[in-house]
Amino acid sequence: MPQNELTSKVGALNDWYRLNSAVTVLTRALTDESAGKMALVSSFGAESVVLLHMVSVINRDTPVLFVDTELLFAETLVYQQELSERLGLRNLHIIRASKEDTRTQDPDFMLNQRDKTACCALRKTIPLQNALKGFDGWITGRKRYQSSTRAELDFFEVEDETGRMKINPLAHWRPEDVRTYMEENRLPRHPLVAQGYPSIGCMPCTTPVAEGEDPRAGRWRGEEKTECGIHIVDGKMVRTGENA
Repeated sequence: MPQNELTSKVGALNDWYRLNSAVTVLTRALTDESAGKMALVSSFGAESVVLLHMVSVINRDTPVLFVDTELLFAETLVYQQELSERLGLRNLHIIRASKEDTRTQDPDFMLNQRDKTACCALRKTIPLQNALKGFDGWITGRKRYQSSTRAELDFFEVEDETGRMKINPLAHWRPEDVRTYMEENRLPRHPLVAQGYPSIGCMPCTTPVAEGEDPRAGRWRGEEKTECGIHIVDGKMVRTGENA
């Protein structure tokens, strides 16, 4: 779809669905043939089960892209396997960096100590962008409450650099909405949440969060870096910034 047409369509969708529920928005994304081929990108992290459950109810054949950086917590890998089986997800794609790239760029698995941004690009950003080339749009779990840069987040967006549509069904949800949904549907939480990890990434770059800290304070602690880089804002992949 031409960029100007996609922009107009996204604007119309946001106007039409602005008072609708997350399930309604997600259902539209997964059943509207004019939207093209869609995938859910999931980290199987602290809040991922909400969208995964919704997708399992609407269409279990929805492509689910999970990036295995090969530096994840063992708990995340077990949770991913158990949750996929429990929800009956039938189209899971496990994405990894190519062996050649990791062999040449990170042969000792210590790139995360030397250059965290390069490590994220190698193991997460580039593999995901390559995997998304076969799709017209993707679904994310981003929410307005997560940061100031997401405060105006809409249900539907245009990713100008790729010409893809990005859909954020949970954009208007609050933390209590996430908790309530998980409790009412009796969904299992990531095991690390109970150990003080409200935001879970790769093992070398994620630490527990103390009471009163920002939920993402444990990600790349002590660094200016606050994002892995899979989202694009104002023409740039979001990787750093106080309020990213």
